[in-house]
Amino acid sequence: MKLISYISLFLIPLVIFYIIIYALFQKKPVFELFLKGAEQGLSTVLSIAPSIIGLLVAVGIFRSSGALTLLCDLIKPLKTIIPFPIQVLPLAILKMFSSSGANALLFDIFKNYGTDSYIGFTASVLLCCTETLFYTISVYFMSVQIKKTRWVIPVGILLSLVSLILSAQIAKMFTI
Repeated sequence: MKLISYISLFLIPLVIFYIIIYALFQKKPVFELFLKGAEQGLSTVLSIAPSIIGLLVAVGIFRSSGALTLLCDLIKPLKTIIPFPIQVLPLAILKMFSSSGANALLFDIFKNYGTDSYIGFTASVLLCCTETLFYTISVYFMSVQIKKTRWVIPVGILLSLVSLILSAQIAKMFTI
């Protein structure tokens, strides 16, 4: 086990060192290439910043206005058809928009129900197997200038629903 620890400790510096040595043998200007890449990364951050800020503001408004609670109340009848704990429904919805907002809700679930409870374990598994759908679409599609999402959003919502069901089933196998 200590061998794996030592290998993992030195692996990243070794890879970086290898890249620098390789570039020097190829007679490439290492520092200039690094600065060029950093500049491109900064321009990418600046180009996607408006969509990130807009999405964060929208999530804050969505959560504080009570719209999240209203949406959860509209979806509650699905509980009779689909087996999942209703307490994690706000988490499943918010995760599609914001990972940090979902983490805040996760901590509230942990405080109320405990980390080792069925609901707490379901919430943990759910966060591991879902994606911030709308954040990802807005950031990545905007960066490559795709305007029509076609089937991405409906399929993403369907997969989030499947993830909710499967996380509840997986949690049931390990907690009961």
